[in-house]
Amino acid sequence: MSDPGLALAPRNVRPGDADAPARLSHLALVTHDAAATTEFYTTKMRMQLVMAVMHEQVPSTGERMPYLHIFFRMQDGSTIAFFEAPGLPPAAPVTHPAYDIFNHIALEVPTRDQVDEWHRWLKDHGVDVLGPVDHTIIYSIYFYDPNGIRLEITTPLVADWNDRPKQARAAVDAWLATKEEALRSGDDPSEALHRLIAAAEPSTFD
Repeated sequence: MSDPGLALAPRNVRPGDADAPARLSHLALVTHDAAATTEFYTTKMRMQLVMAVMHEQVPSTGERMPYLHIFFRMQDGSTIAFFEAPGLPPAAPVTHPAYDIFNHIALEVPTRDQVDEWHRWLKDHGVDVLGPVDHTIIYSIYFYDPNGIRLEITTPLVADWNDRPKQARAAVDAWLATKEEALRSGDDPSEALHRLIAAAEPSTFD
């Protein structure tokens, strides 16, 4: 019997998306502990370990480096994957706390109740959880995996949260123009951007 997850059609496809990639295949990251990573994603995240590959060299570069590549699947068939290779040094420490906050993986569930259920589940399984946080367009909780990767469980609060291209273009254009003008005039870009956001419609920058 074929896996039903592999037959799911992409969700929320719009005419303008026709030439974009169809969906996320996998996001690949580094782990220094395949055992802890496998335990976390199969037990706490309730994702199935669906593929594991071992190679003695990197196929894309030919570099000699034995590694294990493991994949954990979500309901739509997309996966989160990890590489473990012996002897890799720890990653360099981040230079600002924002890197530990902004860099994250957001995973969607259908309802607020399910976000709340995930909150209870994770707390009951010893995971520190921040939230829930109501962002007006999405509702989320946040936590870290054993590799220090920030994860988010989220659900949409408005149906078109990710289908606002005109608003998105206006926000990006305003941001870039304000930053460029501040740099040209010797103003502090952060202060100029604070003023921009304060004067804008709140939903523009959610």
